[in-house]
Amino acid sequence: MRFLYQKILKPFLFCFDPELVHDVFIAVGEFCGRFRPTRALIRTLYVGKTAQPVCVDGLRFPGPVLLAAGFDYNGRLCECLGAVGFAGEEVGSVTARPCTGNTPPRMTRLIRSKSIQVYKGLKNDGVDAVIRRLQSKRIPDDFVLGVSLARTNDRQSGSVEGGIEDYRYSLERLTEAGIGRFYTINISCPNAFGGEDFAKPETLDKLLRALKTVPHSKPMYVKMPINLPWEAFRPLVDIVREHGFQGVVIGNLNKDYSVLLPEDRPAEYRGGLSGLPCRALSNELIAQTRAHIPHGFTIIGCGGILSKEDALEKLRLGADLVQLITGMIFNGPHLIGEINHAHAGVR
Repeated sequence: MRFLYQKILKPFLFCFDPELVHDVFIAVGEFCGRFRPTRALIRTLYVGKTAQPVCVDGLRFPGPVLLAAGFDYNGRLCECLGAVGFAGEEVGSVTARPCTGNTPPRMTRLIRSKSIQVYKGLKNDGVDAVIRRLQSKRIPDDFVLGVSLARTNDRQSGSVEGGIEDYRYSLERLTEAGIGRFYTINISCPNAFGGEDFAKPETLDKLLRALKTVPHSKPMYVKMPINLPWEAFRPLVDIVREHGFQGVVIGNLNKDYSVLLPEDRPAEYRGGLSGLPCRALSNELIAQTRAHIPHGFTIIGCGGILSKEDALEKLRLGADLVQLITGMIFNGPHLIGEINHAHAGVR
């Protein structure tokens, strides 16, 4: 499968607009997930050896790898991702109201830099539509579905107060419907109307204080920015912990375009960078966070996982689970199985 993807399928797919390819894969994946024979075929091609289960915050994950938020933002793939080897996913990010997204192009491949410039603008159908869709899905019992929440990319939620109400509405709707086994609060999207208002101690405190009043017993995480120095990052981690949230996702897209190779630097800097430009920043913050809080605080490592070695490094530095998207795009879906096998071998 590695050979077929790298030598045949990837060169063909990379001839087309990345958002078009994404939409086609979502449609194919959703279709294949509906039927047992197609799920079995995918599992035969990609999974092989059983992964090593991981227990985190009362949830049993059949392996260490999750699909990060940003790929299945409308909740269409939860029936088939387990067959590829994913232990779970973060659907979303979802918002209180539908978002049509920013003006295309919303994704640009930066091949030499092993990155994707992402400018989606939180495109999604809105929390109520996503809930209805997920209620119609047959989600496998051993697949851990989480939901990432962000604030709607519009003027109505652009203020701090409007943003808090936006997050709160989505969380209330999800908990009332019983959708999602964990929730992640995305405070670090570079593409939203209100920017990153909640990536500041005083506003993050207000947001988490408000969300704590929504009754439920499921794990809660915060997805963190990765362009902050440790001196600014640590107070945010402390606030997350003080409010009783279970942990953090480290982290989101890189907004520093200076890390790109000169030939990959786009004419217009907008959005953020995935993939390799995130690796070092993510790893450094994972290590510092784990040194700061050695036990009882979950870290989900995300950013720059392009090989099984990259995933194992995040786990070695202190992550409990890992998430990826770009590595799957650049290196193929077989990467998930390779990480699972390597993780099982070192446990």
